[in-house]
Amino acid sequence: MELKDRFNQLCFPSTKDQNLIDNLWLEIQTKYSEKSRHYHNLKHLQNMFSELESVKDKVSNFSTISFSVFYHDVIYDASSKSNEEKSAEYAKIRLQKLDMNQELIDAISNQIIATKAHQKSDDQDINYLLDADLSILGKDIETYLEYTKKIRKEYSIYPDFLYKPGRKKVLQHFLALENIFKTDYFLEKYEIQARKNIEFEISLL
Repeated sequence: MELKDRFNQLCFPSTKDQNLIDNLWLEIQTKYSEKSRHYHNLKHLQNMFSELESVKDKVSNFSTISFSVFYHDVIYDASSKSNEEKSAEYAKIRLQKLDMNQELIDAISNQIIATKAHQKSDDQDINYLLDADLSILGKDIETYLEYTKKIRKEYSIYPDFLYKPGRKKVLQHFLALENIFKTDYFLEKYEIQARKNIEFEISLL
């Protein structure tokens, strides 16, 4: 399903104002299409949805997690340490326009903020969101290396002597986790390859 159609369907239960839905979608499309985005773009959202489709029956609230996918990287500035908080805040303001239940808005905000630390949660829906977000780590090596190039482009403001140690630290953080993936489905599907990919990337740094 096209992202726009998916977003439309998501909003319908909360509003019949097609103008509002179109404007919200246009904002998302514009944000994820910024020139500086080489990886954190609409394709990343599409990939996350295709991963989540496989576990749809295991997710307790698929519309909440879907809104979180749309808004989790809506604010993305490579030089900022608070993208997730800003994205969560942005989502809250937009979703209030839909007359959505405040409890759901808070749940979406919490899910978005969880993509910052990527820690295992007691909330299994958060774990599925985090795993879909990181699924690229467990793809075949060609896809993975393509991803690393895109990330490097997003951080092109930093010279190698700053970027490489920073990237290495992020990768070592993943390797230090007991499991990179939090759910059985993604653990089985991607964990082994993800660790191989990360170790390979570290060897290149």
